[in-house]
Amino acid sequence: MTSASLPAQTTRKSRPAWMTPSTLAVVIPSVLVLAALVVCALFAQWLAPYDPLDQDLIASLQGPSAAHWLGTDDLGRDVLSRLIYGSRIAVIAAVEATSLAVLIGVPIGLFIGYRGGWWDRLTMRLVEAIVSIPGIMVAIVIIAILGTGLHRAMFALGILYSTAFLRLARSVVLTEREEVYAKSARVIGASPTRILVRHIFLNIAPPLIVQVTLTVGAVLLAEAGLSFIGIGVQPPQASWGTMLNTAASYMELNPFLAVPPGLAIVATVLAVNLLGDVLRDSIGRGIRVPAAPSTAPARVRTAPSRPLPPRADDMLRVEGLEVMVSPKGGAEVPVVTDMSFRIARGETLGLVGESGSGKTVTGLALMGLIGAGGRITGGRVTLDGTDLLGLSKAGLEKVRGNDVAMVFQDPTTSLNPAYTVGNQISEVLRVKQGLSRRAAWDRTVELIDRVGIPRATERAQAYPHELSGGMAQRIAIARALSCGPKLLIADEPTTALDVTVQQEILDLFRDLQDEFGMAMLFVTHDLAVAADVCDRIAVMYCGEIVETAPVDDLFANPRHPYTSGLLSAMPHGASGTPPLPVIPGSVPTPGHWPEGCRFAARCPHVTEACAAPVPLSGDARLIRCVRADELVLEAAQ
Repeated sequence: MTSASLPAQTTRKSRPAWMTPSTLAVVIPSVLVLAALVVCALFAQWLAPYDPLDQDLIASLQGPSAAHWLGTDDLGRDVLSRLIYGSRIAVIAAVEATSLAVLIGVPIGLFIGYRGGWWDRLTMRLVEAIVSIPGIMVAIVIIAILGTGLHRAMFALGILYSTAFLRLARSVVLTEREEVYAKSARVIGASPTRILVRHIFLNIAPPLIVQVTLTVGAVLLAEAGLSFIGIGVQPPQASWGTMLNTAASYMELNPFLAVPPGLAIVATVLAVNLLGDVLRDSIGRGIRVPAAPSTAPARVRTAPSRPLPPRADDMLRVEGLEVMVSPKGGAEVPVVTDMSFRIARGETLGLVGESGSGKTVTGLALMGLIGAGGRITGGRVTLDGTDLLGLSKAGLEKVRGNDVAMVFQDPTTSLNPAYTVGNQISEVLRVKQGLSRRAAWDRTVELIDRVGIPRATERAQAYPHELSGGMAQRIAIARALSCGPKLLIADEPTTALDVTVQQEILDLFRDLQDEFGMAMLFVTHDLAVAADVCDRIAVMYCGEIVETAPVDDLFANPRHPYTSGLLSAMPHGASGTPPLPVIPGSVPTPGHWPEGCRFAARCPHVTEACAAPVPLSGDARLIRCVRADELVLEAAQ
């Protein structure tokens, strides 16, 4: 049986990310409200039952009736007709002010963001001066200079709201101009104008659309407010603001007079803002992330592994752990399934595998840090007899940091650049152990000295950017060990370090483990590092363990074809002839895993039996392969 004959998972084109039932429940009413607004604005003369300026003083301040569905105002004018004509003012105001804000703010923001220098400094000081004053006051000052009226008021609002578009465009340009694609365009001789228009402007389009919707809602409210105080649309012209002004004067005689324009303003602004929220959630940094196929199964077929036999020295037991994620606009897909392993006190288990195997997700699941869109749907996680999955949120917060801690891959992102490293360690001690500020600081200095950083008191007052990569990682380790955890999860902690510093960090891990007696889960893609620091290794592929064995046994006698492939692909001191072997293909993405053995499509030993799910079997050594007993695989060189 070849890999081509394995069962294929069929997919169909996924729905757009915003076409979910909950989102459509927001989008459809909002679109209907805005469509009604536009229709009323375009066809007001045909839809309005009366001329909005026709007066009938005898019929003034009447309530709703068959002749006047929404009643009449103080001059006997039909409220419904004025409401319909007022929608035309609302559309004109939104288009004029928003368009002017875009035309002023975006070009200036693009220019000063790309040019920088005194252009940027001078413009931003002016913008800061404007935004420091309440917006309505700025608009009133501009209108006082230009005069009252709809178009002058919208000109004032356009100038006012252009600052938001200017700052948005500038912030995007400041980031994008340092990207490699922008530098490459400069290298090939593209002019600044072409780079801004053809390259960078595309990245401002998505947030620009969102900002437009937010500005439209703000303009509608501002226009109504300006007309209400008499410096926007002038009577007798019908607008929702002037109608509210009239209603305020006759509130005691006819309180219903304020309801139609008030509801019109609320419904329109709410519809615009809700659409803006949908656009904000649906549009990313220039590129929409494709949703997972809607046909992805909620679960995949797995062969449950045999329960792990109890062991007296177990610190961590993970049995049948399953983690699912819900991509935006797609069905729930599994990323970790049937995950079972254990770690004894003082033992280090290495979790290895290619990128995309689910190693980091497993570590985050143990910490309860999967994040939005992910959840643990099955299994059991026991730490020193405590069921972590059964804890409340408050209980898990208490365990996290005290009993289990984590060292992340990149210390430059896991350490807060706004605080000194000593402050970040002492904060953990104050919050988790209740130490006083002085006691926490003294303990912080001891920990920094313990992880091998000289002049610990001085270094404790440094910020993360003032430290080298190796020192920053030592600080991250000191913070993780500050409360003496029973389990330490190290997520590729040496990947970003050079070889010499990497070895120093590995030696530090061994020394600290001997001192604290903790169990350690060491996540890495480097088998050489795993061999150096780990007692046992668990090989992971497509969200599940495929082999677990002591380090020496795994390297000398791999039993799973994937393990053998990883070992053969390790760089070693050979001459390079023949070239370094590679595993053909790539790790399938979640939601596209085969029904049977997930490695079958890349395995040179695949047979018909591999089409069915394979359990993790064995005693001291666990293997997920139906041919494990008959294959003789290549060991590490």
